[in-house]
This record gives sequence, C-alpha cells and structure tokens, in this order.
Amino acid sequence: MRESTFIKKNLPRWKKYQEEPTGDPDEMAERFTTLLDDLAYAKTFYSFSKVTGYINSLAAGIYQIIYANNKEESGRFRSFFVYELPLLFRKYHRLILFTFLFFLLFCLIAAFSAAHDETFVRGVMGDEYVNMTEQNIKKGDPFGVYKGENELYMFLRIAYNNIQVAFLCFIGGILFGVGSLWFMMKNGVMLGAFQYYFFSKGLGLKSVLVIWIHGTLEISSIVIAGSAGLIMASGLLFPGTRKRVDALKKSARDGVKVVISLVPLFITAAFLEGFVTRHTAMPIAISISILLISLAFIISYFIVYPILLQHRGFRLDEKGKVIKPVK
Repeated sequence: MRESTFIKKNLPRWKKYQEEPTGDPDEMAERFTTLLDDLAYAKTFYSFSKVTGYINSLAAGIYQIIYANNKEESGRFRSFFVYELPLLFRKYHRLILFTFLFFLLFCLIAAFSAAHDETFVRGVMGDEYVNMTEQNIKKGDPFGVYKGENELYMFLRIAYNNIQVAFLCFIGGILFGVGSLWFMMKNGVMLGAFQYYFFSKGLGLKSVLVIWIHGTLEISSIVIAGSAGLIMASGLLFPGTRKRVDALKKSARDGVKVVISLVPLFITAAFLEGFVTRHTAMPIAISISILLISLAFIISYFIVYPILLQHRGFRLDEKGKVIKPVK
C-alpha cells in the first residue's frame, strides 16, 4: 500500500483519537491495540516517515493515560486501607464500643450461669464436645481437638465458617439490627461458657495461651462484623435529614467496607488455628508473642490509629472520600 493511501485511509480515525479522547477503558484499550497495529505496519513499510512518529505519539499518549489510571487504582487501594477504612472506624467508634460491651455482657452472663448451673455448659457446647474434651483432659491433652484434622483442611473449613459467620452478623443488621445483636449474644454466650469450662478445670491460663493464639483475631473480627451490621441498621433507624432509603444505602456501603476488610483477618485467624494452635506444647514465650502481636494490631489499627488520623486533620466527606489536611 502506498504511504499516501495508508494515511488517507486512517487519518480520520487518528484525528478522532487525537481530538476526541475517551475515558472508557474498553474503547481506550481498543484504540491502543489498533494504533499498535498501525504502528507495526508503518515501521515495516515507512520506517523513516513522519507518519510513523505521529502514530507512535498517539499510542504513547494513550499508554500514558492507561498507566496513570493503573497508578491511581493502586493508590486508591493504598488510600483505602491507610486512610479511608481507619477513618470509617473512627466515625463508628461508639457503635463498635457498644457492640463490644454487648458481646462482653453475654460472655459474663454465660460464665455466671455456668458457675451456678452445672448443666449450662453442656446445654451451650453440647454433650459430645464436653465428653470429648473431658476424655482429652484425662489423657493429659485438653486441647487435642485442634489436632484431630489435617492442617490444610482445618484451615479451609475454619476460614469458610468464620467468613460465613461474619457476613451473617452483617446481614442481620437489615432486621433493624436485631439479627446482628442476636449473633453477638449467641457468640458471647458460647465464648463465656467455653472459657469458663476450662477455668473450672484449672486450665484457664493454659486455655488463654493456646486458644487465644487464633482467638484474638477471630473474636475481635466477629465483634467488628457485628458492628458492621449495626452500622447498616443505623441508616435504617436514624436516617437524619436523608430519606430512609438513601440513608440505608449509605450506611450499608459503610458496613460492607468494614466487613470485607475483615476477610484477611479471618483467613489469618484460620491459618493460626489450623497450623499453629495445634502445637499446644510450644514455648510460652511464642504463645504470648503471637497473642500480644495480634492484640496490638487490633488495638492500634482499629482504635489508636484512627484517632491519630483524626487528630492530624484527616476526615471523610459526605460521600466517604478522604479529605487530607492542608499543609
């Protein structure tokens, strides 16, 4: 094909690309691919022509836009976890505190009930689990339940179960928060009865050093998942100046962000339970270190860091976008 024919055939399209830029990713990709084909053809047959440089500049311009968009998406991911999510926690700190206190209340009620009723623990945990644990205690291996399955299978099963529980705690918020509170009550009673049982057997400290290796992240995440459900319910119950539907949509988006952010924590907790907790004879220093690191992360990321961000002038606008302080 003559160079003049090649230019005449494609020039209108090149002019359109130059004068009418697009923000549609699919069309941008199509334009970039087409220009690369044109560039390859031009370099083959008109390598020293000005048209080759012209096409190359068009392709380079689109490439720069694509690269800039990729950097922005990468920056968006970082901004979400470094600024947006902590500020969201700060916004709902009181609700998270309420959820924790509600959960703790039923832990204490369960422990009190178990202390005054010998059948309470069996009623909550089931005869099969209690009988199995008592047999393990007699064998000198009270936490043998964590050794009964293949590590990988146990990890996958627990991760799936914990994530499922978290989403149920969140979805329960659509019932004006009653569902989320019910899950908090249920899990609080189970934990209170479970923990009291081992203390009553003289295994309290040992149970903390073993069970809370994974329990610190797991229980904290369940409580925060419950608060995500209450966050969604808050838009339904207290719409403020917004229409109730609009308030529900906004609070539901906030709740979804919170509960999705917990997935990595549940996976980590499941990994610890499947691969680490089973080593019940590990040195106490290692158990305490894992426990303290987990606790320090929960306190720093969900409580302290959001407060520090707010004190430094970071905040969220009405649409949930991060507003940084003016330097």
